[in-house]
Amino acid sequence: MGGRAQRACLWADLRAAGSWAKRFAIAQATLARLDGAGRAVDPEIAFCWRRMVADRGRVRVERLAAETGWSRKRLWSRFRAQTGLTPKRAARLIRFDRAAHRLAAGHRTASVAADCGYTDQSHLHRDVMTFTGMTPAALAVSPFLAVDDVAWPPSTHPAHDVSEHHDRSPRARRTDATRA
Repeated sequence: MGGRAQRACLWADLRAAGSWAKRFAIAQATLARLDGAGRAVDPEIAFCWRRMVADRGRVRVERLAAETGWSRKRLWSRFRAQTGLTPKRAARLIRFDRAAHRLAAGHRTASVAADCGYTDQSHLHRDVMTFTGMTPAALAVSPFLAVDDVAWPPSTHPAHDVSEHHDRSPRARRTDATRA
């Protein structure tokens, strides 16, 4: 089965799952299968992921493409092939994750929207509805956020403060290597 067909089946399985526990089990099985396939991740893709997490999902795809030395189209294609998500969707999820945890911590919706880079409350509301099918108020008290330390150890969680230092881009490393 091709990549597009596999993604369609995965999305169908996730939509059909009746609970978050079942969705997590499907995701875990899929990731284990992909990990077993032994695919290596391009250094440029790893760099982009680290940048997205460090910038809390607020980095532009065009900027990532420039920093890797790839075209926007190539970055989009390689990122999706290796992660199953487009760079923009991955950044949205990282930003959403931070917002969800700030809501769960009791912060007001308007301040969460502003702090997390949403245009306004309705923009945050749309993302919450898209990713969870809940309102921001319902998300704030949702028990699925309790598994967070498994998925995001505190030192790497996008909701936590991270240093402003970013790894050097693969393009910058190549430039440095040619100068040496």
